[in-house]
Amino acid sequence: MNARYARKTRSGVVAVAITSVALFVAGCGGEEKPSENKPTSTSAAPQQGASATQGSQGPEEPAETLALVRGQKGLEFAITSVERDAGGFLTIKGQLKNSSDSAAAISSQTSGDETEVMKHGSSFGGATLVDAVGKKRYYVLRDTDGRPLTTTGLSVLKPKATAAVFMQFPAPPASTTEVSFQLPTFEPATLKLS
Repeated sequence: MNARYARKTRSGVVAVAITSVALFVAGCGGEEKPSENKPTSTSAAPQQGASATQGSQGPEEPAETLALVRGQKGLEFAITSVERDAGGFLTIKGQLKNSSDSAAAISSQTSGDETEVMKHGSSFGGATLVDAVGKKRYYVLRDTDGRPLTTTGLSVLKPKATAAVFMQFPAPPASTTEVSFQLPTFEPATLKLS
């Protein structure tokens, strides 16, 4: 091998190594900051089919509790959000918590008794809103396949564990300012609508 050729090859290898290190350092050096136009994932859409046996997914800013309804076996549902949207829906969000020291099974009654909803597994499809003034009851919405538009797949909560829960209903008329929230096996609660 020619000495001149070996020197050029070594110079090329050194140049490639230096460039690689420089690119690696440049790629690792900065921290990406969310832009104002980019949505953040901290307020992502509610998850369906979330694992019912895991606890909270890390620290989150505590939300104001609008109502706390207690169920069987130490289960508590803290309603933290009741929002109308422009599409004519009303979404209820909150945290289901097992406040007991043993695992709590979520009753199958929370799915309701409609065959179409029950065939899709455990859910909160049995929840209703009652407008006493308008004399109307609102049920959890369903998609075209009959799946309830609510958290699904929760069957057991470990001791002291929590799970995010949502339910979507048709929105009552704008003139309705108060409804009774009812979920089988839980006590009812009065919710103010804005």
